[in-house]
Amino acid sequence: MKLATLRLGGTTAAARVEGDEAVALAASDVGALLRQDGWQAAAAADGARHRLSDVDLAPVVPAPGKIVCVGLNYRNHILEMGRELPEYPTLFAKYPEALIGAGDDIELPKVSSAIDWEAELAVVVGSRVRGVDHAAAEAAIAGYAVLNDVTVRDYQYRTKQWLQGKTFEATTPFGPYLVTPDEFALDAEIVTEVDGEVMQQSNVKDLVFGPVQLVSYISEIITLNPGDVIATGTPGGVGHARKPPRYLTAGSKLVTRIDGLGELVNIAKDPS
Repeated sequence: MKLATLRLGGTTAAARVEGDEAVALAASDVGALLRQDGWQAAAAADGARHRLSDVDLAPVVPAPGKIVCVGLNYRNHILEMGRELPEYPTLFAKYPEALIGAGDDIELPKVSSAIDWEAELAVVVGSRVRGVDHAAAEAAIAGYAVLNDVTVRDYQYRTKQWLQGKTFEATTPFGPYLVTPDEFALDAEIVTEVDGEVMQQSNVKDLVFGPVQLVSYISEIITLNPGDVIATGTPGGVGHARKPPRYLTAGSKLVTRIDGLGELVNIAKDPS
């Protein structure tokens, strides 16, 4: 099953995607849908139909209670950054104000010119879990989506704590859909293009800590609730690691794609 959050005349609605149509559901967004008991049945219900080409997509979960991000989680990116493989996941947070839709503009911060791309597989939680084993963690995954953890590098490295470079407002595209685990294989290609040039190209099977491991590990620390998001980390090819470094500028077209999940297409714009 494929789910999306539609923008409809000043409101939003969760929807099931069927081909080139979106079937509106009785929930304000995908996060609200996942918080319903028996959300799978609610997601299968009938409703008003809209052509996907006629609707705008919000972030697939517009306001997650938590966005937990994982750093240094692709083997090739860890080696690119000159580090050793970690024993435990590196975790940091992002806030919902950072999220934008699959086709929205990225707002370039006025305070920096070091804006980088980071294609990521996002895991969306579908049930409440705390301190669970791998079997329960796997069952708690509602689905997967595409996310780009657009990063303000100079702010990220001002201190040893990364948060300030990771959660600038209106910088993080997330979507276009949530695809349930039965329709997505964890051996998919992940790609970033900037102005038509491939910058990142890898496979999600290169993750050091996979989705199930991450749900289980994070649930040891804090309760994960329906609609919470885990951004699993980025592969090699980020702009900051290039010589010389390359960054997004006004007018840059950022395309983030994961096979089986769709793509995000976002233009970087100076703030108005």
